[in-house]
Amino acid sequence: MSALCVHGAGGGGWEWNVWRGALEAAGVCAHDFDLLPHPRGLAATGLEDYLAQVRERLLALPRPRALIGASLGGLLASACADRADALVLINALPPAPWHARLPVRDWPEVVPWRCEARLASTRRALPDADDTSALYAFRRWRDESGAVLRAAYAGIAVDAPSCPVLILVSERDEDVPPAIGAAWAQAWDAQLRRCPVDGHVAPLLGREAAAIAAQAGRWLSAR
Repeated sequence: MSALCVHGAGGGGWEWNVWRGALEAAGVCAHDFDLLPHPRGLAATGLEDYLAQVRERLLALPRPRALIGASLGGLLASACADRADALVLINALPPAPWHARLPVRDWPEVVPWRCEARLASTRRALPDADDTSALYAFRRWRDESGAVLRAAYAGIAVDAPSCPVLILVSERDEDVPPAIGAAWAQAWDAQLRRCPVDGHVAPLLGREAAAIAAQAGRWLSAR
């Protein structure tokens, strides 16, 4: 099976470094990429710009093919899952109606995660990561489109896909509370797995990332 890995807001394909190796060890050929802003810049970038990139890259993969998405990438993946044979969502931003349970946020035109990145704030975002991983992430955060995040938080309609779905949630996640993933999984008849980690990006960048990725790889290889 091939898998397209879709990163979250402010991140990049580098977020999947640990997952890529674990997935390939399970027989899943993993592909990641960087979501690109509109040619006019991040302030002109909309959710559809990112969705088009995910669809194009997914359709280029041979079947069977899976979509794996984290945070914003999870919402993008779920919206494109009609052309996938399996779907894995990791602390994903939810579609409507579960978006209404997200914490209220106010997003500027360009979210300055790169411009205002600090190692201390990165450590707070990655409480269970080692110092090397935190430094690696700190050097790679990027700014993000506020319009994309406003659209995601406003809620988009996504139909439940016909393919198998695995939803992974951190036990402690202030950005997307785990109860959202549980309700979403129940509505979509998806498998739900709770990850014993602290933080929104911990399943990708924390100390347990390899073990969580290996579990997802075994699930995918059995599809």
